[in-house]
Amino acid sequence: MRFRLVTYNIHKGIGGLDRRYRPERIVETLAAQEPDVVFLQEVDDGVPRSRRHRQVDWLGDALAMPHRAFQGNVTLREGVYGNAILSRFPLHDLRDVELTIPLKKRRRALVAHCRLEVGSHSRSLVLANCHLGLAEFERRIQLRRLLDCDPIRKLRNDTAVVAGGDMNDVWGGLGKATLELAGFRSATGPVKTFPAFLPLRPLDRIYYRGGLRVSHAHASRSGLARVASDHLPLVADFEWHEP
Repeated sequence: MRFRLVTYNIHKGIGGLDRRYRPERIVETLAAQEPDVVFLQEVDDGVPRSRRHRQVDWLGDALAMPHRAFQGNVTLREGVYGNAILSRFPLHDLRDVELTIPLKKRRRALVAHCRLEVGSHSRSLVLANCHLGLAEFERRIQLRRLLDCDPIRKLRNDTAVVAGGDMNDVWGGLGKATLELAGFRSATGPVKTFPAFLPLRPLDRIYYRGGLRVSHAHASRSGLARVASDHLPLVADFEWHEP
């Protein structure tokens, strides 16, 4: 059984160059990748700059992905923005994991269980979508909190888990310092995803643990992807591996 996961900071659907709200570009960029699960960051809900769209539903409907979860983290004068998960498969046992460091912007991780069913095959998968802070010390604390939360800490080591998102990991040290010590492996490596028009920094990451292996990973560098947001979408193809 295989599945494709994409993580994408959509910048509220506002282009990184023209600063125009064009959510249809996000849809087309994602549709070209044919994902089964999508981690989204900087997703608006009821904000004037994005026509007060509830973007998790707007994008989910446009991509025909019926299973969705939204986590509003930053409250604005009107509306909120945060993280979201879109899926072709049912999501359940949704959890909000607090990652906020005092005096810093509010950050949380969105954790969900997913049941993948293809033909007669069925598998369970744990998903963790996060948007980490800008300071290195902040990011390390946040990942340790994620690993120590009940939805992750209580799992068996062979349970399939995928953790990813906009980790702001400029220097690429987060994985070795935290996730790899907990048995995670990098699915993508230091793929440059920011800024989208001329990628220089590998801010977005995908890690995995349990009975999974990666068959392919890449960042979409299409002409549309370079203008739809200020990040490129990061893509990983997984398959179950029987030891």
